[in-house]
Amino acid sequence: MAYRIAGIDVHKKMLAVVVCDVAVECEYTFEHRMFSSNPEQLRSLANWLSEQEAEEVVMESTAQYWKPVWEALERHWKPVWEKREGAKRKSGTLHLAQAQSNRGRQGRKRDFPDAERLVKRLVAGELTLSFVPAPEQRLWRTVTRKTNQLRRDRNRLQNQLEALLEEAHIKLSSFVSDLLGLSAQRMLKAIAEGETNPAKLAALADKRLRATKEQLCDALDACTELNVVYRRLLSMALEELRLIDEQIKRLDQEMALLLQAHQDAVERLAEVPGLGVDSAQQIIAEVGPTAAAFPSAKCLSSWVGVCPGSEETAGVNHNRRSPKGNRHMRRLLNQVANAGARAKGSIFEIVYRRMIPQLGHNQTIGAISHRQCRLIWLILHEGVRYEERGSGLSKRSKQLRTWKMIRELRNLGYQIEPPHSEPQASVQ
Repeated sequence: MAYRIAGIDVHKKMLAVVVCDVAVECEYTFEHRMFSSNPEQLRSLANWLSEQEAEEVVMESTAQYWKPVWEALERHWKPVWEKREGAKRKSGTLHLAQAQSNRGRQGRKRDFPDAERLVKRLVAGELTLSFVPAPEQRLWRTVTRKTNQLRRDRNRLQNQLEALLEEAHIKLSSFVSDLLGLSAQRMLKAIAEGETNPAKLAALADKRLRATKEQLCDALDACTELNVVYRRLLSMALEELRLIDEQIKRLDQEMALLLQAHQDAVERLAEVPGLGVDSAQQIIAEVGPTAAAFPSAKCLSSWVGVCPGSEETAGVNHNRRSPKGNRHMRRLLNQVANAGARAKGSIFEIVYRRMIPQLGHNQTIGAISHRQCRLIWLILHEGVRYEERGSGLSKRSKQLRTWKMIRELRNLGYQIEPPHSEPQASVQ
């Protein structure tokens, strides 16, 4: 019985498309067609694939140019072949192949042969295929990754601001731990507006700041003769900071609105030591609200790239380096593992103290990331809740963590029912 597969070599402005019947026993015979990448031509591509009776489509992940092609076929071609009479198990399936797995011999790279090679290697099982989530989840990823990019911009701005202050001989960062905190922002804003008195600037600091008024006055002494250009540059930096903070806040609220239907999953993930509401939202955006694409915790760990590698020869594993995996999840789990290791009384702190003498910090964090990844799969896939059993667990600490999580969820717009008891004031 005939079974036709299409291969697409993706470029920015054009697509090289081939279709052939892979059920034949002799050499494949390909149909060639060239398409543009504009929306009208993408709809024509979907219609042509339907006319050619292509059951599956495989394309190469070329930069970002594969995304409009994928979305057009997902909208105009995939539903037709999934619902048609006599559809096979894989009818209407789209495959995204990593470009490295479709490399040809040097000097033999051409458009249509590359597309043909995609089909041949898909049939032979030689392609490395990427996981592409549903459209809704892809939107979540776009929002969370944009938010993370803005946070990196905020850190970059902080480094630039510190360099500017050092050049102006203002040693504020020596006495203020957070240069973008409320106390520092009040002082920097006053400097940008023209204030020259160090005593008045030091009075703007919070009372809980560890630095004394004398230390702050000494650090801000250069403001008396500060060039007006530095004040203008400082004002521009503060304006950029305000804009970034507003954008981050809007995106956080937008993400909470998108995940409103999966609030329970966000709450269950946020209960894990080291995680918070923001981390839980990022994880759900990357793996899905139930991690349904991953049949086991091992599969998720391998996809993320936090499991030990395996290069075995003659029964000996010569390299345990982890695979590259999903770089967004690896970054996030590395941060979560470091936070979990510092959570007093948690099981991750116990594991960290037990393993660090033998493995060192980096490998211990990797081991904790692996444990947390398997725990994430269990919470999402099985629908269970995290139960802390560390030695430092107390009713008071559990109550405080619960209320902290509720406050974060409410600030983002989630509807949370208050617990039965309010947290008591700490005894001094």
